[in-house]
Amino acid sequence: MRLSIRIRGQESPARFVRCVLFTMVWSGMVVGIVHPEESKVSPPELKLSLRDAIQAAIDNNVNVRLLKERIAAAQAQANTSLGALLPNVGGYLNGRSQTVNLAAFGLPANRLAALGLTGSVTDPFEVYDARATLVQNIFSLNLIQRWRAAKSGVDVANLEAEVTKRDVMATVGLLYIEALRADEAVKARQADIDLAQQLVKLAKDRRAAGVATGLDVTREEVQLENHRQQFLVAQNDQESARLNLIRALGIDFEVRVVLTDELKFVPEKTQPPEQVLTIARQQRLELRAQESRQKLAALSLSSVTSERIPSLSLAGDYGWIGLKPEDALATRSIGLIFSIPIFDGGQRESRISESRSRERQESIRMKDVSDQVNLEVRNALLTLESSQQQVAVAQKGIDLAAKELTFARDRFTAGLTTNIEVTNAQTSMARARDNLIEALFRFNASRINLARAKGEIDDLF
Repeated sequence: MRLSIRIRGQESPARFVRCVLFTMVWSGMVVGIVHPEESKVSPPELKLSLRDAIQAAIDNNVNVRLLKERIAAAQAQANTSLGALLPNVGGYLNGRSQTVNLAAFGLPANRLAALGLTGSVTDPFEVYDARATLVQNIFSLNLIQRWRAAKSGVDVANLEAEVTKRDVMATVGLLYIEALRADEAVKARQADIDLAQQLVKLAKDRRAAGVATGLDVTREEVQLENHRQQFLVAQNDQESARLNLIRALGIDFEVRVVLTDELKFVPEKTQPPEQVLTIARQQRLELRAQESRQKLAALSLSSVTSERIPSLSLAGDYGWIGLKPEDALATRSIGLIFSIPIFDGGQRESRISESRSRERQESIRMKDVSDQVNLEVRNALLTLESSQQQVAVAQKGIDLAAKELTFARDRFTAGLTTNIEVTNAQTSMARARDNLIEALFRFNASRINLARAKGEIDDLF
């Protein structure tokens, strides 16, 4: 924007200043109003069903990705243990110039003189040596058990990764349901506001007709403001639920998530606890993972205990050695090494005691994991049965609250009572909406918890 100001000789400086200030304010208003609207960019939108959210969490969740790296580390450790059982081949090339003190090897001066040497130290000479070496463990129970323990560690890492994946699926499912609950709460609060606005209009109309008082109008206006306050709280809870879901999905916080599923009731067939427990014992990977940990602890103990057993290995080398590279001759050596552990200051026994304690700890944890599975199954069954009953009661409560509101409104319209009955009916309707939302949330959450407790979370989604 280009601004031109002309000053006439008759105008006072004060008027000129006022003109400049007015122009600056007007220019700022234009800039402040137009430019932000032109530069405003809406955040990207992501429509998510529950299934899509679960898949996104599996691909992007931090815990799942960390467990994948742990599997890679466990596999690398197993490969390292296997490498100790395979042939180890090396080589070196050495060229050096040296002197030797022959007296240090027990050769007296008179013998050196007989050999024509005037001193104990030889003249400098060169040695060239190119050699390949080989070491192969023929038998070492310690190394064999260590390799088996490392392989068992890979199995544990795989199972733990699968357990974490299922936990993430259940967690994201619950967060999705919580976000749906927050959406329904916002809708319910908006419905409360719409109803309150209608009743405020009704109260004003009745006051204008002379059959209601200003207190009736004020009472309804108070109800309206209360519902607006609750609407703001519900909106905040809605945004918070979205943020928690986005964090679990591992996506950008700037994305606006739109949920495509609904909070609804799907009848579930009841199963006896014994049947569900049998399924859980077969499907829950936590039990299999704990069994693998027990196996790993047992193999680790066996590996340390096997250090007491002698080991046998083959060692050899082959190469060329000489005073000059062109004069080098082939030489070799090969032999068996039989190692017998005798005493290491008690270090081995201490490691055995430590490993034996870890094995006992895993046995104790096995009982705890089994009890935890039992508890989760029974709690999930109880919650599912209770939540189904709560949904039925809440739906009936909605119908009754609607009837109460209709009767109260009709009585107030007819001038048979004040609007106290109407405000009470409003409160009952709001409470009935909340009860239904909470019952539907508990029901859907219990379905997810039961599927996880049974080890069938994959089938649910």
